[in-house]
Amino acid sequence: MPKALMRIPYTGPLPPPRIIPHDATTLPRAIDALANFLVKPSRQPSTVVLSGAGLSVASGLADYRGVHGTYRLNQSYRPIYFTEFIQNHEARKRYWARSFMGWTTLNNARPNAGHHAVRQLGEMGLVRSVVTQSMMSGSNDCMYMFSDECIDVDSFHSMAHPELPTIELHGFLRSLVCLSCGGHLTRAAFQESLAKLNPRWAAFLAEVLESGALKTEDPAQRRARGLKTNPDGDVDLPDAPYSTFRYPACPTCLDKPPVMVDGRRGRVEVDADGAWLASSTAGILKPAVVMFGESIAEEIKTAAEQAIDEASRVLVVGSSLATYSAWRLLRRARDRGMPVGIINLGGVRGEEEFYKNLERDQSGESGVRLEMATDELLPALVKHIK
Repeated sequence: MPKALMRIPYTGPLPPPRIIPHDATTLPRAIDALANFLVKPSRQPSTVVLSGAGLSVASGLADYRGVHGTYRLNQSYRPIYFTEFIQNHEARKRYWARSFMGWTTLNNARPNAGHHAVRQLGEMGLVRSVVTQSMMSGSNDCMYMFSDECIDVDSFHSMAHPELPTIELHGFLRSLVCLSCGGHLTRAAFQESLAKLNPRWAAFLAEVLESGALKTEDPAQRRARGLKTNPDGDVDLPDAPYSTFRYPACPTCLDKPPVMVDGRRGRVEVDADGAWLASSTAGILKPAVVMFGESIAEEIKTAAEQAIDEASRVLVVGSSLATYSAWRLLRRARDRGMPVGIINLGGVRGEEEFYKNLERDQSGESGVRLEMATDELLPALVKHIK
């Protein structure tokens, strides 16, 4: 297996940021500093935006380290690993059960004012491209107890600004890919199949949606609305435990079993309802995301690096850069001498390295570090520039 390019992110608290410029603690001053950063006359106004899960919080999704983030509410949380997913039938059952519960909320979520402000900055010629750690999504599987897919993968950028070049660094949840034949299946079709194969879970999901328990990230409010969970955050559904959950086989492989890497014909076996059976050797569907321990595709890695190299500055929006794949891109920008801007609530991994020798009383042209909500700051910036 090739060396993984994605590493497990930091889970502990990060130190608070140093605001740059030092007086950019109010919205008007932060707007001025960010405008100076993006529109300096002596430089080509060409910015690449590196976005994270924090940008999607205003769309109703939770991030990892926010007030209701996974690492805050579930200290024992551990994401599923790629090798675990491909090798363990029981692990896939649990993964898909949690994903089934979280998908509806994510699917109904939409881009917020921050995403649309990025589009407007692109239309002004100030932003040339976006590299997002987001797929179609942190699924409101980014929700506390349904968080196996949460790496900010929500496709909101492609919805909000389809004309602005966007690289989805960690893939997306809007479709699945077969590990055997490489074919794709839409998540909507897959969700429908899951509901048919798991009627008790489907009925439970309908009840939970009716109760409004999935409209809040507060565990206490969810319990009050009837959503019971175990100590580790898993759903408490005694008559339908995770071990009973079923998921479909790849329809392409089922129709025509593929030839495997060892040259033998794969075997895809299903039960009477079409659920994948453990006696199969092929036909496993996986979300089209980069899981922990899995390598980012070389063409995506190259495209992200090229986006950095072709810009004159980089602006991090709503990311703590805890994943190495994102952090190394900002390090690449720093090594090239590019001005760095960061907008994030809370600390950012190794941020002090990106502002070495930068005077904190400068006007923002050489770099900014702001701690404000993106759905408030970015639209106000657009209005100011216009």
